[in-house]
Amino acid sequence: MTNPPEHVTSTAPRPDARRPAVVRHWAAWAAIAATALIAFDMSEGVDVAPALAASALVYFGAAVLGRPSTAWTLFFGSVVVIFAAELLGGGDIDPTWVVLALALPLLVYGLRPAALRERGGPAPLQVAGLLAFGGAAALALGAGDDAGAYLVAAGLFGHALWDAHHYRSGRVVVRPFAEFCLVLDAILAATIVAVTVTG
Repeated sequence: MTNPPEHVTSTAPRPDARRPAVVRHWAAWAAIAATALIAFDMSEGVDVAPALAASALVYFGAAVLGRPSTAWTLFFGSVVVIFAAELLGGGDIDPTWVVLALALPLLVYGLRPAALRERGGPAPLQVAGLLAFGGAAALALGAGDDAGAYLVAAGLFGHALWDAHHYRSGRVVVRPFAEFCLVLDAILAATIVAVTVTG
């Protein structure tokens, strides 16, 4: 019997209640630090569109590969790709497009006949997530400055709910990553709204 990647459950145990909260929620603290770095370099909300695209790519990639722990590898790989695109692209190519382009080989890999026979391919929910969040990031680039910023913020708020669902279910990605992404997405979205309103 074949099982789709959506049914892959994280083997990571729930945080031990006996450990201090700072230790149990290290992923949330790491997310706060990452948010500060991103916000420091943000001039307008649409600048965060690559992060929204990366969020879509990481979950979809982990689902296609069927290994929840690969979320961290995909995340750090996305960060490297975004920085490389910014440094080498010279502003001609937005990193959002580069990140979304990386989803295409994963989509082909996950929907190939052999994968569909072996594991059922990526779950429809993950395909929908890739299209919804990746699409929001792409649309934000073509919208006006404020409209694009609000679209990215809405996408990040939506993805925070996505993270919460996956944290609770323990599927697709490991729980520490879902916690990290939830905090990152929620704070970034709120920051974008604040910057856009006051700007």
